[in-house]
Amino acid sequence: MAETVSARFRRIWLAFGWLWVAAILWLSLTPIPPQPLTFEYSDKLEHTLAYLFLMGWFAVVYRGRRRIASAAGLVTMGVLIEILQGLSGYRYFEYADMLANSAGVLIGWGIAQTRFGRTLKVLESNGKY
Repeated sequence: MAETVSARFRRIWLAFGWLWVAAILWLSLTPIPPQPLTFEYSDKLEHTLAYLFLMGWFAVVYRGRRRIASAAGLVTMGVLIEILQGLSGYRYFEYADMLANSAGVLIGWGIAQTRFGRTLKVLESNGKY
């Protein structure tokens, strides 16, 4: 199945998505990440929102098998990051973070099925649905 965005902008949209992946990897593996939210379980909200955004972004760029592969890849990334954190000696392995990451992927997938799933297409067409 074809991508949802035009070939003209596809590389730009993918570059933004991969930059976000790189940012999440850095934030997840750096010894002392920034702490923008500071209430109980705020880190779980941060995990969920980060992966929601990522899945939403890639779900807008891709359809069909590529969208499924993106979801599987993001869930796998979340699990691998937790394993690496546990091995690091300065971060913690948490099953709850894996669950929050996966929940974000699932919610992002769901949102992509709504009108928000056409966001980049609308931007490409100068705001016309």
